[in-house]
Amino acid sequence: MRTTRDIFIVTAIASSTGLVTAAFFWPQISIFWLLVGPYIIVGWRDMTQTKRTLLRLYPVIGHFRYFSESIRPEIQQYFVEDDTSGMPVNREFRELIYQRAKGVQDTRPFGTIFDTYRIGYEWTAHSLSPKPIPAEQTRVLIGANRCKQPYAASRFNISAMSYGALSSHAIRALNRGAQIGGFYHNTGEGGLSPYHLMEGGDLVWQIGTGYFSCRNLNGEFDAELFTEKSQNPQIKMIEVKLSQGAKPGHGGVLPGSKVTQEIAEIRVVDIGKDVLSPPAHSAFSSPRGLLEFVTKLRTLSGGKPVGFKLSIGQKSEFIAICKAMVETELYPDFITVDGGEGGTGAAPVEFTNSVGMPLREALSFVHNTLMGFGIRKEVKLIASGKAFTAFHIIRLLALGADLVNSARGMMFALGCIQSRHCHMDTCPTGIATQNPKRYKALNIEDKSQRVARYQTSIIHNLMELVSAMGLSCPSEIEPRHLMRRVSAQEVASFDDIFPCIETNCLKQESTVPTSVLKDWRLARSDQW
Repeated sequence: MRTTRDIFIVTAIASSTGLVTAAFFWPQISIFWLLVGPYIIVGWRDMTQTKRTLLRLYPVIGHFRYFSESIRPEIQQYFVEDDTSGMPVNREFRELIYQRAKGVQDTRPFGTIFDTYRIGYEWTAHSLSPKPIPAEQTRVLIGANRCKQPYAASRFNISAMSYGALSSHAIRALNRGAQIGGFYHNTGEGGLSPYHLMEGGDLVWQIGTGYFSCRNLNGEFDAELFTEKSQNPQIKMIEVKLSQGAKPGHGGVLPGSKVTQEIAEIRVVDIGKDVLSPPAHSAFSSPRGLLEFVTKLRTLSGGKPVGFKLSIGQKSEFIAICKAMVETELYPDFITVDGGEGGTGAAPVEFTNSVGMPLREALSFVHNTLMGFGIRKEVKLIASGKAFTAFHIIRLLALGADLVNSARGMMFALGCIQSRHCHMDTCPTGIATQNPKRYKALNIEDKSQRVARYQTSIIHNLMELVSAMGLSCPSEIEPRHLMRRVSAQEVASFDDIFPCIETNCLKQESTVPTSVLKDWRLARSDQW
């Protein structure tokens, strides 16, 4: 498939050759160089610069996009939120992330552009006695109780995105950014590719239902292969993916157009055919089985932290996992909660729009359930789902998270413009494509620096907010610190909107709250 870059080269050569030839017979035609000359100069400059992948792939014509953005109405500024879910409008936050990734000043004059009386408006309560925050408070130790190799994770990291869904250059840029900034990079369920290992960044190896990179020819989990690969010192943690917010209960999807020979070899699948991960795991089939599998992986990896990721659907199923933890005294080191609003490169519309609990409700439920069983201290919570700014992180920490993953934000830092061609292999920024003409235009050195700068800016702003709240550590953030306008005349704290349950109240039926009792009775540790 030809790109505008190819068209430019052909037209530039053709027009130049034509004008030079015609000038021998009609000297006056040289005036057309006033048109052709700037076209060639601008196009050549676009193709040779390394800052903007879009212009490298779409010389000359790509400038129209930046021009259209520069004349948008001022009302469409960087912190606009929609009127229904309160989630950020991606385009506006994308521009904010671009600025932070480039190291450009992102402060704004004239105060907030929010309608502070709009229902759904949220803010954090500040203190008249701000406190300085030690740098070490920016990290969370995972696996301290059970692991020989615990890991100190940053509060903000790269969420799961597979090689295959993303290009090799995008994966390398993300991982080098993680190495520069000292945070982790989740591999996604597509497996452990050579590109994840080239730049030296910390990795969380995600293992999905397809067991890519640790499967046998029948598609089953291969313990020997897992043991061998998990010893790599770059791999800091292992995450078992039960489901993801973008397509819970569906399994992963990699369109056949992206399945090159290399990807087929990494994943042990057929070239050019859609890769559909099974919706469920074959290595276990019950809550107890999940915990036994987690324990097995911890042992095989040499004592690295192991957890699982899920999108909340039927509440009784997560309660069943907690019952199994209490009964077996087997615990994951972390749980990643993915919101139903999570992104994806390919999934049926019904799944992306209408399946899975939104992150805030899901995170509050998971945190409360662990508290109710008295096991919250045994497990770290990671939140994933449309977190772009430090305030988004504050909001998730208030609902129970210990740290946050971001996929979309990191994609924007790479230069994603949301063309939504992820599943077509025609990504105009070289990020979500396996076409070498496209992904080779993505400059790894420049984009990795942008990823690192973006993450650093988020951590810096997070610490400034925590300081302004009068707290000494992000872990001190509570629901009472967040406020939301629930009507034109009423304001409620997250304490009221997301009420907490009493510690240990879920251990026996007589103390289970009425709102949870039905799901509690349905939950069994020996079956889903």
